[in-house]
Amino acid sequence: MSTTQQILKDTRGHMDKAIESTKHHFSGVRSGKATPALLDTVRVEMYGQQMPLNQVAGVNAPEPRVLIVTPFDKGQVKTIEKAIRDAGLGLEPSAQGQMIRVPLPQMTEQRRKELVKHVHKLAEDGKIAIRHNRTEGRDRLKKLQGVSEDDVKQAEKELQKLHDDFIRKIDDLVKTKEAEIMEV
Repeated sequence: MSTTQQILKDTRGHMDKAIESTKHHFSGVRSGKATPALLDTVRVEMYGQQMPLNQVAGVNAPEPRVLIVTPFDKGQVKTIEKAIRDAGLGLEPSAQGQMIRVPLPQMTEQRRKELVKHVHKLAEDGKIAIRHNRTEGRDRLKKLQGVSEDDVKQAEKELQKLHDDFIRKIDDLVKTKEAEIMEV
């Protein structure tokens, strides 16, 4: 048997997941700084299957504009280098011994604007998920039995406040990421 408090708690949990998902997607969008998350989307053909880069190599950012990729299997340097080059990220990795150096080129103004648009699209996806969670929560509240109409109305107000807070959090994430991208 659900209660209004349980429904609000569940909805908050779902909205938290939407925020985390949005943050994760944002981490894959390139800004001016090198971050290991930039290569999260790279898949490497190894041992007869496609594997995420972070399962076959260590990635770190020793300098603001350089990533260093260190393969766990030293014989796979060329394969990993090719996978990074072919990932569509506009990067030119170069193998240096048993590691791969990935310099990040300076971004053009146009590319920065494209990335900001992409961030806004990802943010909108996050907002849609939050709105969807609110709607689900509201539907669950309306189906509750043995709860007064006033309690349901109060819970719906709390649900709307929760929704507004989470939408604001996404807007703040967008502002931060946008500033990071546009920073030269």
